[in-house]
Amino acid sequence: MTQAIAQDVLRTGFLTVISVAGPILAVAMIVGLLISVLQATTQVQEQTLTFVPKMIAVLLSLVLFGNYMLSTLMDFVSSLFNVIVNL
Repeated sequence: MTQAIAQDVLRTGFLTVISVAGPILAVAMIVGLLISVLQATTQVQEQTLTFVPKMIAVLLSLVLFGNYMLSTLMDFVSSLFNVIVNL
């Protein structure tokens, strides 16, 4: 395995991780920000109030983006197997 192949596999792996985790993290961040703004305007400082809506939003986004995430991971793994075969 040359250094160029290893760097290409690592770069592709990092981009895959970012593209798979990105939508879920973005949804969690947006929901957390909206709940924080709501808490700041109403002055309700309950810590458990942020957890439940964020958990529901992440579960819904997993349902929505699950097919994309699985296909992206399967494409990466199959390309990784092709690299291993060509060694």
